Amino acid sequence: MAGLLSFSLQRRLLAWLLLPLLVALPLLGMGLYQQVQRDAQGWLDEGLEDTALTLAGQIDLRGGAPRIDISATMDRALRFDRQDDVFYLVQSPDGEAMQGDAGLADLQPRPAQQPAGHSWYGDVKLRGRDLRLVQLGHDCGAGSCQILVAETLHKRDALQSQIGSLVALNGLGLAVLLALAGWWAIRQGLAPLTELSAELEHRDLHRLNPLAARLPRELVPLQSAFNRLFERLDRAAGAQREFLADAAHQLRTPLTSLQTEIELALLEPHDQRLDPVLQRLRHRVVRSARLAQQLLSLARAEDRSVNVGQRIDLRDIAAESGQDWAHRDLPAGVDLGFELADAPTLGHAFLLREALENLIHNAVSYAGSGARITVRTGRDADGTWLEVEDNGPGIPVAERAAALQRFRRGSSATGAGSGLGLAIAADIAARHGGQLELLDAQAGPGLRARLSLPALPGSVPAA
Repeated sequence: MAGLLSFSLQRRLLAWLLLPLLVALPLLGMGLYQQVQRDAQGWLDEGLEDTALTLAGQIDLRGGAPRIDISATMDRALRFDRQDDVFYLVQSPDGEAMQGDAGLADLQPRPAQQPAGHSWYGDVKLRGRDLRLVQLGHDCGAGSCQILVAETLHKRDALQSQIGSLVALNGLGLAVLLALAGWWAIRQGLAPLTELSAELEHRDLHRLNPLAARLPRELVPLQSAFNRLFERLDRAAGAQREFLADAAHQLRTPLTSLQTEIELALLEPHDQRLDPVLQRLRHRVVRSARLAQQLLSLARAEDRSVNVGQRIDLRDIAAESGQDWAHRDLPAGVDLGFELADAPTLGHAFLLREALENLIHNAVSYAGSGARITVRTGRDADGTWLEVEDNGPGIPVAERAAALQRFRRGSSATGAGSGLGLAIAADIAARHGGQLELLDAQAGPGLRARLSLPALPGSVPAA
């Protein structure tokens, strides 16, 4: 009893409520539980078989060879489920995929062929995912077509849990009902605090808007304290961004003027012995101007007022960048090429153009003379992407995470970079809900910087 008194109120209440439950659990009727579970699983299996029968009804045997044509609307209807992912596959008698998800052919264990009019139910695995499968044989003239319909187990697991709860309620009676009611009351009472913790877990300097959840009166002072903290952090972050932008802007103008004066001095008659000094001075001014531009890019990437929800295409951004680089002087032997495909997404064109500019500039600077650099855009099932690949020395795998940090460079890096290019691209990718990855080149030595973004809602990946 002394131990109980040292617990929190929640633990003390739960302990007194769970003690009768633990004593009464062996008295539960397992037979009733198993029977209800079997009936419920059979009902769900019948739903899968109904889908298989619907697909069987769509098989056209006219013309000799079986064929099936499922419209997009019917495909969505067949796959609709609020809780689970539904897959289907229609195979010809010789095992060829006629319609649906061809990946179902890789099920483990692979069920045997079913004669026409027969069906088989079972639990299978597909690439590590547990599925419930029905395989139906359908007469296709020359043989039996196989119709496979599978779904994930979320609904079944949830139903199994619900059945167990219902059987337990019937077995324990009023004592269990009171225990569950108390547990539910405690859980519901603490739910706002759990939700508040989850919301705080996802906050960062890019998301400092005030908490607006409706909370019990006891938690309102805590929410107000967090909102005041967010306000102070927002002011501090805003001041930092403004200082960075102002400093970079104030530096860029005189640096541009100084670069122009140096170039004019090189054109004017002068002592040729000063050429090396003027060239070094010009090189350092260009590098400082580039650093000022990168600082401005950092400030823009962290500006939460920038709308990154505009409909854009990474292909257009890369094409514009290509036109710009076509008029620049590249190091001797550097080959800059573009392989562009449609890549629609939501974002901010200027920021993504700046990210690509930094990736290309990084490749040109570090890949070395005679390097081959390729810019690509495209999309896949995971979203849209753009990447810059070179055949230079690359970055060791152990150093790639550090290379994405500000003012960090690889141990084998040459040139006069500041270590900001990859960091800026990574920040811009994160600002858009994506990520920047440093990968090996597709063939041979080199580095492939891949910027991945979420797919445009409603878009269909290219084949």
